[in-house]
Amino acid sequence: MSLDGFSAGTLSRQAMRAELLDAETELELAYAWRDRRDEAALHRLVTAYMRLAISMAARFRRYGAPMNDLIQEAGLGLMKAADKFDPDRGVRFSTYAVWWIKASIQDYVMRNWSMVRTGSTSSQKSLFFNMRRVQARIEREAQKRGEVLDSHQLRQLIATEVGVPLADVEMMEGRLSGSDYSLNATQSTDEDGREWIDTLEDESQQAEATVALRHDTETLRGWLAKALAALNERERFIVRERKLREEPRTLESLGEELGLSKERVRQLEAAAFQKMRRVLEAESREVHQLLT
Repeated sequence: MSLDGFSAGTLSRQAMRAELLDAETELELAYAWRDRRDEAALHRLVTAYMRLAISMAARFRRYGAPMNDLIQEAGLGLMKAADKFDPDRGVRFSTYAVWWIKASIQDYVMRNWSMVRTGSTSSQKSLFFNMRRVQARIEREAQKRGEVLDSHQLRQLIATEVGVPLADVEMMEGRLSGSDYSLNATQSTDEDGREWIDTLEDESQQAEATVALRHDTETLRGWLAKALAALNERERFIVRERKLREEPRTLESLGEELGLSKERVRQLEAAAFQKMRRVLEAESREVHQLLT
């Protein structure tokens, strides 16, 4: 049943006119689709139970989604159920399809409830769709006992009842508290009012920090150049090939090029580092003296 171009009312009337399948006919259609991939049988099975999908979609209208979209998702769940249904299990197709229809609608509602994406595990789904009902029942029971629950106690009882961590309840409470708002909306009715996005902190690096970083980088480069200048040509070559290349060379490959043993290259590298360390320590002492 195509849903394009039809209103929810038209779809409902069409679904109500669809045939009612008895158990025997339902099994025949299910076998025809599973064993022979008979698309006509699949279409007939899905069309017959579209009224079930529409009925379940109507239960989720309170979440603000367009009814046609809910029906579309319910139809997708129904088709998934028909594709995966095993008639040998001995259950009616409607009993099996209910789970797939409900899961498809719930996934859609949770995806479109907010631009902020959160988890959609079974526990999150249970909390999303049952939190308000569980909260109302807990409050009624507490009122009958003459108890007054603070917000923390209430969240803890909800978490225990639904079987989820307290942090999940706190997160979901914020998620259900209201709809999304545009950051480009003004803070007042005045057209020239400041937009909400203007209140967000700029997390980019500030000019002062950028200048300081550039200065420090140039200073370090100067120190490194001085340290390298203190080395002889062979030592500079070893340091450059071992530490300043994107893919450092091995001691063995350098030894082959220089006609030295691997151990001798390692010794020259260590000696070069020691010379560079002395130059850098002298530079740091000089800077310290200037600052004190």
